[in-house]
Amino acid sequence: MATFYETGPGYPVTESIRVDRVSPTARRIHAVRAFVVLVFAIITLIPVFVMGITAFKSRADVVSVPPKIIFKPTLEGFVFLFTERAVVSKVRLPEFQKKAEAGELSLFERIALNTGQEITGPSDYVDRLKNSLIIAGISTILSVGLGLFAAYAFSRFPIGGKDDLLFFILSTRMLPPVVVTIPLFLMYRQLGLHDSHLGMILLYTVFNLSLSVWLLKGFIDEIPIEYEEAALVDGYTRFQAFYKIVLPQAVTGIAATTVFCLIFAWNEYAFALMLTSDDARTAPPSIATMLGRGGIEWSAIAAGSLGFLIPVVIVTFALRNYLLRGVTFGAIRR
Repeated sequence: MATFYETGPGYPVTESIRVDRVSPTARRIHAVRAFVVLVFAIITLIPVFVMGITAFKSRADVVSVPPKIIFKPTLEGFVFLFTERAVVSKVRLPEFQKKAEAGELSLFERIALNTGQEITGPSDYVDRLKNSLIIAGISTILSVGLGLFAAYAFSRFPIGGKDDLLFFILSTRMLPPVVVTIPLFLMYRQLGLHDSHLGMILLYTVFNLSLSVWLLKGFIDEIPIEYEEAALVDGYTRFQAFYKIVLPQAVTGIAATTVFCLIFAWNEYAFALMLTSDDARTAPPSIATMLGRGGIEWSAIAAGSLGFLIPVVIVTFALRNYLLRGVTFGAIRR
């Protein structure tokens, strides 16, 4: 890398050349690290790959031994996922075949007919997925919002017993959810919160709040307090200093915390299974209980899991730049 300097009028321009060289040992270490990361990524993505190809397999291909890697793709799993079906009687089978030949049946109806079934209505999967979006989305917004204000207070104000309070907040995260499921079930039945969106939103918000407070406090601690003091001297109120100074610099931490809280609320299984039954039932317990006629519909379960995975992937991909800076925020001090 070449750099040019001019010392002053009448002085010649001098050139300083610096060559950055990487030793062969450092290159080999870097190559080994890259190989290890690649192998780990491949091993981690194997279940996702199996789930993806299973969603497009027929029932016969799913249960084949040995498992098939090359097969004829079909939407049979998605038909079983989104519809309720009944077996077509032998008397009505010719009628359905004539409609199929005439093009009067939709794609899903033709696929169901190939398995000897007719579609009787939509399944509950869309409603379950909608419940997951509502409960996980609102609880994430509440936990991050409340955690942001609490973390700012712990970071900026002298609070008596601060360390004890922080440990108490964190201790709620240490408790296994299954331990408190029965007491929560009894309490929710008394309060009328069982199988309700409000009950699940409050529960996920409380459990995510401890994680949100601890993560955001670490990010806010890294923001110099001198910035706020200068804003206060210039006539800003405390809230204006928080909104215009702290909040823009804490965006990366907020994004990282949002992703972590969303993943917990989106994937949670035990509470959703025990505390909901119909109206507020989310996708995780409903996917695991999918049963078909004559056996488990593995292709439908894989299709449901694939559809359940997509929203989290979209959110994480949209916040990937903030997430990468957020998890490394404060790692390098100048």
